[in-house]
Amino acid sequence: MTDPDSGHPRRWAALAALCSSLVVVTIDNTVLNTALPALATALRASTADLQWINNAYTLVFAAMLITAGGLGARFGQRRALIGGLTVFALGSAVAACADSAGQLIALRAVMGLGAAFVMPATLSTIVSLFPERERPRAIAIWSATAGLGIVIGPIAGGLLLDHFSWSSVFWINVPLVAAALVATVAVIPAFPGRRAGRLDLAGLLLSAAGLAALVDVIVRGPERGWLSTGSLVEAAAAVLLLASFAGWELRAGQPMVDIRVFAVRAVSVAGGVLAVTFFALFGLLFVFTQYLQLVHGYSPLKAGLGALPFALAMAATAATSDRSTARIGTRRAIAAGLALMALGLSGVSLVRVGTPFALLAVAMAVVGAGMGLIMAPASAAAVAALPREKAPMAGALNSVVRELGGVLGIAVVGTVVSAAYRSNLHTDLPGAPAPADADLPSAHLVAAHLPPGPGARLVEAADQAFTTAMHSGTWVCAAIALAGSAAALVLLKDPSPAGAGTPGPERAPAGVA
Repeated sequence: MTDPDSGHPRRWAALAALCSSLVVVTIDNTVLNTALPALATALRASTADLQWINNAYTLVFAAMLITAGGLGARFGQRRALIGGLTVFALGSAVAACADSAGQLIALRAVMGLGAAFVMPATLSTIVSLFPERERPRAIAIWSATAGLGIVIGPIAGGLLLDHFSWSSVFWINVPLVAAALVATVAVIPAFPGRRAGRLDLAGLLLSAAGLAALVDVIVRGPERGWLSTGSLVEAAAAVLLLASFAGWELRAGQPMVDIRVFAVRAVSVAGGVLAVTFFALFGLLFVFTQYLQLVHGYSPLKAGLGALPFALAMAATAATSDRSTARIGTRRAIAAGLALMALGLSGVSLVRVGTPFALLAVAMAVVGAGMGLIMAPASAAAVAALPREKAPMAGALNSVVRELGGVLGIAVVGTVVSAAYRSNLHTDLPGAPAPADADLPSAHLVAAHLPPGPGARLVEAADQAFTTAMHSGTWVCAAIALAGSAAALVLLKDPSPAGAGTPGPERAPAGVA
């Protein structure tokens, strides 16, 4: 049992095990990007295949988060963690042996299913292990780990692909998961689940189907058109399914999710802050990686290392964000973090084709420092506003809004940059060949088959067109982050502390608890 005043005696060792599990699944969100060119050659994958290899994981992961959080609360978080890691590792091992794009898409979906059980279980276990006075520090370390995993992915992928085949980005997950499983069994206690009442099967199915439709319409919106019949029908289906889910949960005697928690301002605003943060981050990484690899000509490994300034700055501010929050309050810490992100994104919006990496590093470090200030206070505010038994759902909801913010950031920024790129290229180089105006990689491929003079002119015009288009995308991210900063100042509250050095957000009303 955990003493509510002193916490579990193995809590810090357990935190290390939880963070190792979290790193494995967050790395996989980004590691595959570096392997896409190799996959296209080895598996004869089309552009649509490559998109689905990437998106299958995201779609299933986001769709199953609420379901996984509910099942973890019912059957125990350690069981959910062990089961999720096992499914993830098995999916990775079989994916490494795939010999067609279709097989790999299906196995990436299996990996997303396993990851969905890991993410909410880690945060919920932290809440159960740590006393209230130490919880902000533990969540700060957890948040830093989640962010670092995102940027370590491209570095790890580049390093592996410099020495091994594409399958190495899947094989590497097996020993990492094995180590995480050993640590989980050794140091994480088995807290009992809450098995009262019947399993809310209707809630599980409605939430999974609704989130799957919502993520799919966001992911495929740029490809088939936001106002196309397919997008509008699927968006309407997502709204109908999620509304039905909310209505069902409000009427159910033993709901999987207590929808009334969204009436707690700390929960809803913290969720919005996390969505805005990941919208800006994933939108930036989507264009910045292409800029480094294609405009600057960096290898996958060197482009991955280009994210190190972001990672180091984020780790520094995230690891100490509990102290920053104790000094200036949750509201000001989150607003300052989003304002810093907006400042760094504005710096990226000013880069040119030949901008030295030192200046890029400064801008990315500012973005990372801002994100580090946001993650832990926002997550802690949502968790602290609810009773402890609601922690699994708080973790699942946090993960859902982060994932939705990320896929929306890629979709929106990708649409903006793509449209601006085509317009800029036709302005700078009238009569550019048709495949070259699709995207920057296509322009470089076309140029490679042209005589030296025309090829060099096409590359120069395409690089300039993309860099200018990137400005449009990063300005969108900066504006979203700045709006989020203003909203945090207005909507968040800093009530009297609930414990020593711990900001005490508003608690859920009695009806919710």
